[in-house]
Amino acid sequence: MAKVYLGLGTNLGNKEENLRLTAEKLEERIGEIISLSAFYITEPWGFDSVNSFFNAVCCIETNLFPFQILEETQLIEKKIGRNQKSVNGVYADRLIDIDLLLYDNLKIESERLTLPHPLMTERRFVMEPLAEIAPQLKHPTLGRTMKELFDELVANEHP
Repeated sequence: MAKVYLGLGTNLGNKEENLRLTAEKLEERIGEIISLSAFYITEPWGFDSVNSFFNAVCCIETNLFPFQILEETQLIEKKIGRNQKSVNGVYADRLIDIDLLLYDNLKIESERLTLPHPLMTERRFVMEPLAEIAPQLKHPTLGRTMKELFDELVANEHP
């Protein structure tokens, strides 16, 4: 069984319900959620919106491979009502966004998927819930713990 970490975000509709429904669908289609962070209320990242986000991170034990997980998460997003993915760094309001952050210590670079997620360490809305549920987990390429990376991110926000 592999451990996969997924970032979840929503800023439209009933945000808490969107995250709970997403967690249910992830368990049905990918595997057992072994940890789920608190829900964090955050400001939009990379675009302007009047709608704040609810963000969370979960860890799932799965028998699926990374590209299978990518397919499943995109199907879940569509079922919940997300019709369009962000393209070329252009972000918009969304009912749900599921990002594949980490899959064990695997490193992948392809057009469809990069692991670890290339922007995760720049995003407080990812690193805070990730450090909550897996503080001692080491980043596969940086070799530092999620807690260390989160602490550094926070220190850089407020020098």
